[in-house]
Amino acid sequence: MSFEETINADIKSAMLARDSKKLEALRAIKSVVLLLKTSAEGLTDESISKALQKEVKKRKESAEIYQSQNRADLQEAELYQAGVMEQYLPKQMSEDEIRAALTQIVAETGAKGQGDLGKVMAAASKAFAGKADNKIVSGIVRALLAG
Repeated sequence: MSFEETINADIKSAMLARDSKKLEALRAIKSVVLLLKTSAEGLTDESISKALQKEVKKRKESAEIYQSQNRADLQEAELYQAGVMEQYLPKQMSEDEIRAALTQIVAETGAKGQGDLGKVMAAASKAFAGKADNKIVSGIVRALLAG
């Protein structure tokens, strides 16, 4: 079953269950899928993962803004949608797993200091595509190269 078929089936089951909150999140995912189908990138696992991560990030940022404005109702809706979308993403790596893999990448690339940050981040981006937040990866790489 393709990703698009899975989303359509989940939309149908959410409609039958009359779960409007989940339905709204699933329709947002379907919108992303439809946009990817017509884009130059096409509908690949990598492009879906990237696009969904972007959508999750947007919703989490919106939730932070709503929290700062004391709008708990809107914050809750954004976090719920982000949670539904995260279910369709690959399992995220823990910080310990990221640190272990980055130690190996630093050794393989022969990175010595902060000047090699770009080289390590390029290799890490390919290795962790969709599995780790680049902000966390960047922080760990900086710590490894500094020490």
